[in-house]
Amino acid sequence: MRSRGKKYQAAREAVPVRPHSVEEAVPLIQKVKYSKFDETVEMSIRLGVDPKHADQMVRGTVVLPHGLGKSKSVLVIANADKQREAREAGADEVGGEEVVDRILGGWQAFDAVVATPDMMRAVGKLGKVLGPRGLMPNPKTGTVTLDVAKAVNEIKAGKVEFRVDKAGVVHAPIGRISFSSDNLVANAHALLGSIVKAKPSAAKGRYVRSVTMSSTMGPGVLIDSSNVDDLVKH
Repeated sequence: MRSRGKKYQAAREAVPVRPHSVEEAVPLIQKVKYSKFDETVEMSIRLGVDPKHADQMVRGTVVLPHGLGKSKSVLVIANADKQREAREAGADEVGGEEVVDRILGGWQAFDAVVATPDMMRAVGKLGKVLGPRGLMPNPKTGTVTLDVAKAVNEIKAGKVEFRVDKAGVVHAPIGRISFSSDNLVANAHALLGSIVKAKPSAAKGRYVRSVTMSSTMGPGVLIDSSNVDDLVKH
C-alpha cells in the first residue's frame, strides 16, 4: 500500500495544477499511468443544478463513437415475439417473467437490462434489486422499448447512461486508457455534448461548473470548462 501511495503521489506531482483542454488532458492521463491493468478513463462533471427539484434533474444517454472497450452483457425481458428479435440482435440473455424470478433469486450476471412495455408490471418488482445498480429499465434511457434490437445494438456499441447524483455531479466512463488519444478525446466530447444538450430549462446561471478527468487509479486532471462552446464540439 505504501508503494502504491508513492506511485500515486508521483503521478499527481506530474500533473500541472491548472485547467487543461480535453486534448491536453487525455495524453497527460495516459503518460502518468502507473498501474499494470487497462484502467477505465472517467469524467466527473459538476453541474449548476439542484437535483432535489424534479425540473432540474439531468439524465440521458450517449452512444460513444469509439465505445467503451468492453462489450456489455445485455439481458432482454420481453414476450415471445420480441425475444427472437433480441436474440438476433445479439442479446446475451433473453426471457420473460421467469427471468424476473431468477433475478429475485439472486442471479445478476448481466450489465444492462432492456424490457418491453408490456413486461414492466413484472419488472417493477425488481426496483430494489436493479435500482441500486442503475440497471432499472426506463423509457427515458431507451431501455423500455418495443424496438429491442435497436436498444441492444446501442448498448453493445458503447451506449452510456448518465445521471446527476445528489451532489449535482455526473460521473461517467469514456473508454479505456489503452485507447488512442484521439478516440478518448472524441468520446469525451460526445459525453460533454450530450450533457450540455440535457440542460434543464429550470437550470439558472452557469451550467457546467467544473470538469475533471482521471483513470481508475490515477490523479484527477482539471478540464477548462470556462467556455462550454469551446469545450463541446457540436
